[in-house]
Amino acid sequence: MSETGALDAERLSAALSGRYAAIQVVASTGSTNADLREAATKGAEDRTVLIAEEQTAGVGRRARQWSSPKGSGLYVSVLLRPRDVPFANLGSLSVVAGLAVREVAASLGVDAVLKWPNDVLAGPDRAKCAGILAEAAAGEETSVVLGIGLNVLPLGENVPAGPGGLPATSLAEQGADETDRAEIAARLLTGFDDLERRWRLAGGSLAEAGLLGDYRRHCATLGQDVEVQLPDGSALTGRAADIDPAGQLQVDVPGGERYTVFAGDVVHVRPAGS
Repeated sequence: MSETGALDAERLSAALSGRYAAIQVVASTGSTNADLREAATKGAEDRTVLIAEEQTAGVGRRARQWSSPKGSGLYVSVLLRPRDVPFANLGSLSVVAGLAVREVAASLGVDAVLKWPNDVLAGPDRAKCAGILAEAAAGEETSVVLGIGLNVLPLGENVPAGPGGLPATSLAEQGADETDRAEIAARLLTGFDDLERRWRLAGGSLAEAGLLGDYRRHCATLGQDVEVQLPDGSALTGRAADIDPAGQLQVDVPGGERYTVFAGDVVHVRPAGS
């Protein structure tokens, strides 16, 4: 196991061999997603990457704070301009990113699964190791800023739990055999690049990109009794039954109906059959 100091943009650029238009590493910023949304309005190129050693105002879904302590994790945002992907399919980018993070964790010897719509859970207790946030960027051209927060080194105390009391963890705490953040960043961005190109060529269809089966296989939400907190403040309870080709969760509710949920916070109530 190795640990290194600050991330280095030149080292990352060399390791990624032209996969991205630009890679910048900053010591500190409020939010890498917010910075890239602004950069998008000023003409930043497709596949521009911004990484921060520290975020002072990092956010997750529904504007929740994402703890981003200096030097302990990867706080990465990527600006994407998928011109040929219909707007309705852009939401499935979070699925693509989740698969990339899970693959990196697995390559490091960490048992990790996906929690719909945007979390990666690790270890036997299924604690939260990573969060993903995709946001549309303003402008005439279709643009999305995809943010990934991945906990690498031990978090210490006073890290708040997520929705439903979901505890936080890190790759190191789950026995990762590598904790060099530059190495992990290179693996993550390489894996995401491969998957996102497949997704883009398929017009944003997870099924046509060959990613839907992978997500279903690694999604711990499926088969669980869940409570879904919807954006309008209401809640939906039922059995998480499937993920559709657009990355939406399908929930079977009492009475036999099936609802499709595009966005919401999910709490795993209990596994099916328990």
